[in-house]
Amino acid sequence: MIDPAEARAEGLKALEAQLARDFLNLELPAKPWVPLRSVDGQMVRDVVVIGAGMCGLAVLAKLKLSGITNVVAYDAAAKGEEGPWITFARMQTLRSPKTLAGPSLGLAQLTFGAWFTAQLGDAAWDALDKIPKAQWMEYLIWYRHVLALPVVNDTRMVGIREEGDHIAIDLEGAENGRVLTRHLVLATGRSGLGGFSVPPFLSEIDRRLWAHSADVIDFHALKGKRVAVIGAGASAMDNAATALEAGAGQVDLLIRRTEMPRINKMTGISSFGVVHGMQHLPDAWKWRFVDYTLSSQIPPPRSSTLRVSRHPNARFLLGCSINGVRVNGEALELNTSLGSMNYDYVIAATGFTNNFAGRPEFETIAPHIRTWADGRHTSEMGQARPGLSDAPDLGPDFEFREKEPGACPMLRHIHCFNDAAMLTHGKVSGDIPAVSAGADRLVRGIAASLFAADVETHYANLRAYDTPELLGDEWVDSSPLIRKEAAL
Repeated sequence: MIDPAEARAEGLKALEAQLARDFLNLELPAKPWVPLRSVDGQMVRDVVVIGAGMCGLAVLAKLKLSGITNVVAYDAAAKGEEGPWITFARMQTLRSPKTLAGPSLGLAQLTFGAWFTAQLGDAAWDALDKIPKAQWMEYLIWYRHVLALPVVNDTRMVGIREEGDHIAIDLEGAENGRVLTRHLVLATGRSGLGGFSVPPFLSEIDRRLWAHSADVIDFHALKGKRVAVIGAGASAMDNAATALEAGAGQVDLLIRRTEMPRINKMTGISSFGVVHGMQHLPDAWKWRFVDYTLSSQIPPPRSSTLRVSRHPNARFLLGCSINGVRVNGEALELNTSLGSMNYDYVIAATGFTNNFAGRPEFETIAPHIRTWADGRHTSEMGQARPGLSDAPDLGPDFEFREKEPGACPMLRHIHCFNDAAMLTHGKVSGDIPAVSAGADRLVRGIAASLFAADVETHYANLRAYDTPELLGDEWVDSSPLIRKEAAL
């Protein structure tokens, strides 16, 4: 009888061998071509990536395949815990279809589907509905391993500053000190450049009584408790379901809207055109697309909603706006449009913000970053919307732009490859469907910048290249004979 673990290992070994053959046929990775730099004996990285979740890994992989090899990514999480998948993502499965190519960069053997079927076979693939989130994390760990991507874990960036022609990054953790780089990529996920979006009525409340949906939460401590979850999105459902499954006595979803959103608008129009065309649209059209999508809201997945509603002690309270909160002993009293309600714990599933001014690691660059509110949004686009107006106004290579030209030159070499780039570039730097296209766009821009910066070196290399194609013994010069005959 074949041991299942051995069969899976053999299948994965065969997949990796095929991937190696594909690389050979495609001449990948490209040979390194960027001249090395150093300052006072310290190596200068070509690119540093902050974040080694899915987006950070896709960027690292594309850089390596493009021959830009003096690169590294830093992630504050422990190895195997990067991104949200096994931390604050509390859904049971991914929401995306299993067939999406994800970070495969156009290489079939790098897809989740190839990885899955190599180990479990076609029948298991046909039976699979959505991808379990822990299995997606396993795939990303394999992706990092099979491509030998350079990631340093347990290391946090705590500061950025300009140092000559380079960017200096201060690090704390497993690696401490200063690193110099020519380009910096912020692949910082959903939190982008800011952090949690917290309703004002919770900002002064003791944190032992509430949490944001992306916080570390001890759900077992909620057993028998009254819990309120603010919001109606996917994270609201996932957190409510997790609380219910942990034994919460009652869980209420407090939903400001009078009707649940039902249609995921952007999913319905996903296409090659949307992925590659959105960045080239006039600003008014970009705003129109994103503003309408946010206004319509993205509904939670059906499976996530049913995961909540199957519990008799769950309530969906629609048209329930919150006017204020006060501490009432060891509980919170919420003044809502449906009356006064008391809870032992509140979870705010209220998303994230682009307000990067509150992040100490960005304090040197935040005042200089141009946003859409700094002239790109006009009255013709309609009312300014928080989350859009404060989005960074990025260049074609995801690079930041300065509010005042010349005030912070290093911004042109700092790239925003996270959720905050959506308004300028479309959804290519945060979600699974188009991350390969986003990584390709970013790396093409970085490659062009690196080549232009070193153009004199590349030209000198051209002049110095002296490997002969012809050795001189491949022909006989007949012209002397022709001249002699012509002279007769």
